[in-house]
Amino acid sequence: MKTIHISHPHDLKREDFPTSVMALGYFDGVHLGHQQVILTAKNTAAREGVKTSVMTFHPHPSAVLKKGREPKDLITPLQDKISIIEDLGVDFLYVVTFTPEFASLSPEEFIDQYILGFHVTHVVAGFDFTFGKFGKGTMENFQEYAKGRVKSTSVAKYSNQDQKVSSTRIRSVLGAGDVEYAAELLGRPYHVKGFVIHGDKRGRTIGFPTANIGLKDTYIVPPTGVYAVKAEIGGAVYNGVCNVGYKPTFYEKRPGQPSIEVNLFDFDRDIYGSEIKVEWYKRLRSEKKFGSVDELVEQISRDKEEAIRFFRERKPAGI
Repeated sequence: MKTIHISHPHDLKREDFPTSVMALGYFDGVHLGHQQVILTAKNTAAREGVKTSVMTFHPHPSAVLKKGREPKDLITPLQDKISIIEDLGVDFLYVVTFTPEFASLSPEEFIDQYILGFHVTHVVAGFDFTFGKFGKGTMENFQEYAKGRVKSTSVAKYSNQDQKVSSTRIRSVLGAGDVEYAAELLGRPYHVKGFVIHGDKRGRTIGFPTANIGLKDTYIVPPTGVYAVKAEIGGAVYNGVCNVGYKPTFYEKRPGQPSIEVNLFDFDRDIYGSEIKVEWYKRLRSEKKFGSVDELVEQISRDKEEAIRFFRERKPAGI
């Protein structure tokens, strides 16, 4: 996939682009609803014998249009979004810098400069996608502005448990710690990426060495508690448990930020400084203060056994 970053106003020419069917959207999370849009574009492009393109925007439009109301953290920061879209088999990704000037384009100007100007013959978007100043352009009135110069397909609402699958809903689910349901809505486990950093090294003294994670982007971190996770380091994947929290058994005064610590099973390597990807599979319990270190060690042993059992009994995807 070729990724092209574009700032408004651009001086690109129609002939700079291949003919394509374009999926339009912000696509935070690239969840199952977003995948329906992108795969509809991909299937349409295959039928029409052209390339598949996706146009997304950065930063989040709410950061420009509704300052103070934009999502604090994203389900998929830009680099992760790019990687997931590439995995869907897209040929070209256009990342447009969202600015007040770009937002002020009329629906006609947006179609002229960013659809027709990009050699797009067919646009695919979710039923609730809007474009142009004040969101006047919708998929319902798209053809009024396109005047028949480009085809369009609106993808219907994608639902789970009779509710629309949306980025807002997934943020709420993650905020409640229900990482299993988040994975159901995303079509894959939720993940964060970061680096292994130095912590207080207390885990090794009680028999459960942990990798402390420093996040590399502004991810949503599930609430405090213990989770069954998988961690990828250097291309290898390990099962483990992750504690998100303030370690109240050891600290009377609550630290400013919760730590993210992963204990990997059957693992004994020095990985300080290594990049790590953590996938969240199941919330095991809430964080609590124990009366002694021995009580804590007993509970961690139970957490580990529960996670091992979960991964042993978990059905592979698609079964």
